[in-house]
Amino acid sequence: MKINEVEAQVGITKKNIRFYEEQGLLSPRRDSANGYRDYGKEEVAILRQVKLMRKLGVPLEEIRRMQAGGTVADGMRRHLVTLERERHSLEQSIQLCQSLKDREERLDTLDANLLLEEMERLEQAGTTFQDKQKHDAKPVRYAGAVVMALLTTALMAALIVLMVWEFTVDSADAPPMALLLVLVAIPGVIILGVLLALFQRIKEIQKGEEDDAKNY
Repeated sequence: MKINEVEAQVGITKKNIRFYEEQGLLSPRRDSANGYRDYGKEEVAILRQVKLMRKLGVPLEEIRRMQAGGTVADGMRRHLVTLERERHSLEQSIQLCQSLKDREERLDTLDANLLLEEMERLEQAGTTFQDKQKHDAKPVRYAGAVVMALLTTALMAALIVLMVWEFTVDSADAPPMALLLVLVAIPGVIILGVLLALFQRIKEIQKGEEDDAKNY
């Protein structure tokens, strides 16, 4: 089956399917006639296994170990150690947030430097805090994709209007209607392609699976 069918069947985007293939988690056959990837039941089963493990937060390297013959139990034992560490870090964050709540203090009077030093000591002891700074630029990623799509769409729309106006003003030298339709259709198709690409890009930004997988 083709990658579109696998995407619909498993619920993993085409981009992530290719990413997992690049990471060596699956190796679909190639159709000798056209060179396209040919996914079978085995690849679908592997992708479902990967999806399960990733939804549990299991790193890609751990999934590779399991695929290489390691048991799921061994993988879960190692993963549970990570989860316990994360739980400890979350408990530390809860305690710190609780202490800030109990102080009833305004942000402009808060001694942030003292608290950051305390957090740094906790981090040196093994605590990992949820640093949301890396997500702060996400709206910029949306804005960049939308702005580029709007600029391209506006340019192509202006080109269509200009061609129609030119042929309307100078109708004597206007090309046949069929040619005019073809010339107008070209930027129209570009507009459609840009909007479709924008839709796919927004879906990728929202999912973020590939970026998350690169952390492992």
